[in-house]
Amino acid sequence: MTRLCFGRMILTSLACVFLPGPAVAAPADYDTHSVYVAMSDGVKLAVDVHLPADRAPEAKLPALLELTRYWRATEDPRTGKVIGSLRAVDHAFLKNGYALVKVDVRGSGASFGTRLVEYGPQEVRDGGDIVSWVVSRPWCNGRVGAYGTSYTGTTAELLAAVQHPALKAAIPGWSDFDVYRSPARPYGLIAGGFIKQWSQAVAAMDRNDAAVMGGLVKRVDADVDGAMRAAAVKEHRGNPDVYRALSAAEFRDQPVAGGASMAECSSLHWKKAIEAAGTPMLVFASWLDAGTADGALQRFRTYRNPQRLVILASSHGGRHHASPYAVSDRPLAPIPSFQEQIDLRVRFLNHYLKGEDQDVDRWPLVRYFNMGEEAFRESDAWPPANAARRRFYFHPANRLTAEPPEDETGHDAYAVNYAASTGVRNRWMTQMGTPVFNLDNRAGMDAKMLTYTSEPLTRDLQITGAPVARLQFTADRADSAVLVYLQEVDETGRSRYLTEGGLRAIHRKLAEEPGLDPSTPHRSFNRADAQPLVPGQTVELAFSLWSTSALIRKGRRLRVAIAGADRDTFDRVPASGDANWQIHRDKRRPSYIDLPIIEPR
Repeated sequence: MTRLCFGRMILTSLACVFLPGPAVAAPADYDTHSVYVAMSDGVKLAVDVHLPADRAPEAKLPALLELTRYWRATEDPRTGKVIGSLRAVDHAFLKNGYALVKVDVRGSGASFGTRLVEYGPQEVRDGGDIVSWVVSRPWCNGRVGAYGTSYTGTTAELLAAVQHPALKAAIPGWSDFDVYRSPARPYGLIAGGFIKQWSQAVAAMDRNDAAVMGGLVKRVDADVDGAMRAAAVKEHRGNPDVYRALSAAEFRDQPVAGGASMAECSSLHWKKAIEAAGTPMLVFASWLDAGTADGALQRFRTYRNPQRLVILASSHGGRHHASPYAVSDRPLAPIPSFQEQIDLRVRFLNHYLKGEDQDVDRWPLVRYFNMGEEAFRESDAWPPANAARRRFYFHPANRLTAEPPEDETGHDAYAVNYAASTGVRNRWMTQMGTPVFNLDNRAGMDAKMLTYTSEPLTRDLQITGAPVARLQFTADRADSAVLVYLQEVDETGRSRYLTEGGLRAIHRKLAEEPGLDPSTPHRSFNRADAQPLVPGQTVELAFSLWSTSALIRKGRRLRVAIAGADRDTFDRVPASGDANWQIHRDKRRPSYIDLPIIEPR
């Protein structure tokens, strides 16, 4: 791939993960100025302020803050002219009387400093300094909100951790609740397919590489000759290669590139502080976008902050619909639409920052898309009312049934096929802004995995929540990647992906962690809890699949597919050589999947 093509890919992909909808031509609805703001330790961050053009000179406005890793704005390298960076949602905020403040976070864009990790503790503290600066401005009325998608969605939530009294609301969209579990090292594996691309993208940004990026990061107004920007970019040379740093940090409590651990860079780490702030949140996520839905649900179940959740069946950022019941290999408009997503944001912020009655207190606490039904459902609790769990056991002849096994012995052998894949347009790669495709016909890939399939269902089955796999597992290696997929098989034999889960076998030790749902299995992913397999010894692997919601119609079948690799997504474990497994399924050692079911009323 040429550098120019790669640059176009970066610009297209990262444009997709900012906010819903493409960048729009800049109407004359705002005035902009750009300055450096010094943090408590003296490091200067580049800040753009956008004010509505029709603002009266003495008017004071509520301010909306976005802290970004992806450049607050871009300029043409030849003319210096600013390339449009505001999006439809930004213009909607300006139209509704908000000031917008966009910041290049420390060690990125035109800001000074270095960054050993993403979302590090110093970056969180910088957010508090920025809020204090914003409320001291003559155009601010002392009320601040935070918003964003992907990286900026995470910084919107993390801003609550500084407990600044001016912060009145936050909108975390498709955010990283626990960066180790999603998106960096799902199941304890390195998500190399995504992380390599993201690492290349941010490295080009950190170099201010116009040949790759097709533009330069915008200067502040006082930096006429670009000397300040050049000095800031020089400091970015201390930023590590993200892929190398995450590959070396095998464990969740291990420092990344000599900085904080991934545990310390997660919203979950700041739970007590975020709860103490009490910041109301409007949270967007998707069943098919990495672990964003689980992060949203974990926060909802364990944080006391007022929250409203909207869970789509979309690609990252709510850009494209992704339900495998509707989508094959062509993009479809998101549900809800971009405009509906924007309207929800505006109403939420008007409620909390302007005191307007927008019926927010009467919104359902959780609004979630039900695939198969292809419609939204609502709930004020999670799990929803009438929730139950039902086990489906593995049986001989690759059968999946509700009856426990009665055989005294029994197992299935599987030689790991390292060609198994969910493709290059899956829940992990959509983090680069791409659509989710080709999950609607998995039969060819099923042949590379060990599968168990039920008889046709005799009535509709509503699955809503996090399935749990429990495998009685023997391997001939000291470590393995174990992946489990839940699928629906229709009357024609078409196999549809619903969700997945997995575990690197050395992380099988169960652990409790405050802030996570205690009803499903968890592990610490810490170094001290790692346990290599003893070849030939049987162990239990118990782990959750990512939460989902899908209506399986009468006459269709359930399928559990088990693999030891996702070629295009995860770096291989073990790194070389073959691996052979046994999945036991006898009376003494049953293997099964435990499904979250909503019973008919």
